Amino acid sequence: MNPKELGALLLLGALWGASFLFIRVAAPVLGPIWLIDLRVLIAGIVLLIYALIVRKLPHFKSQWKSYLMLGLLNALIPFVLIAYSAIHLNASLTAILNATTPLFTAIVARFWLGELLSVRKVIGILVGLTGVCILMGWSSVPFTVEVWLSIGASLMAALFYGIGGVYTKRTFTGTPPLALSIGQQLSAGLILIPFSVVSVPTAPISLTVILAVLGLAVLSTSIGYLLYFYLVERVGPTKTVSVTFLVPLFGIIWGVLLLNEQITVGTIIGLLVILAGIILMNGIQKQKKII
Repeated sequence: MNPKELGALLLLGALWGASFLFIRVAAPVLGPIWLIDLRVLIAGIVLLIYALIVRKLPHFKSQWKSYLMLGLLNALIPFVLIAYSAIHLNASLTAILNATTPLFTAIVARFWLGELLSVRKVIGILVGLTGVCILMGWSSVPFTVEVWLSIGASLMAALFYGIGGVYTKRTFTGTPPLALSIGQQLSAGLILIPFSVVSVPTAPISLTVILAVLGLAVLSTSIGYLLYFYLVERVGPTKTVSVTFLVPLFGIIWGVLLLNEQITVGTIIGLLVILAGIILMNGIQKQKKII
């Protein structure tokens, strides 16, 4: 990568890592449903405006049912699960747990697409899951029922990212990434509207929460996707997937700097073991382009 491309990769990692900070700030006030509906609708509209400006407006009519399913699997469900978990977990932990997505993608691809799991990938999955156990076993977070449910929700979100990625590969071959992103966000937003109507937040909404929502939608989602598309086009999906390693690191950095979160030895060791598992599964990197 040249300096410009490397800078784009670092910025992407910082923006996607910051998404856990924004969710941690806004989710307890707005609730998961409202927060995510605002996120995907605002992000989808911003990306749609961008598509109009660059004259790459997508056509959804022929595959609208598939786009609804994509929005459900790859945005609505994982986003809401992460927002729920952020109410009881700190931003650092949710970012690290989300880093297990490549592990779950490999498992889903094995059972859905019939892709073989090599010995190296199996070891990588086991190492990654061991990292999750270390992370939670040595965590300073008190293990209440809500915390355990939140951990499960974070891991379930990573699983649905894997399902959504494989579904994309099977259904949208050759579809431009910008069209996928716009369709995914707007579809998720439309599905969530009825649920948002019956779950209106009652807590006072501060300027900080409003800025967190805008940061999540515009910076982490809209601009984040545009940076992702730029990198895939310039350096290819294999190099772009290295952002997987940057997101949890930036999630920890933002949590410490802006939310005064405490980082334990278990947090660092758990993160390193999870990343080691992903490195062992080097073959999964080429599949990351489908997510």
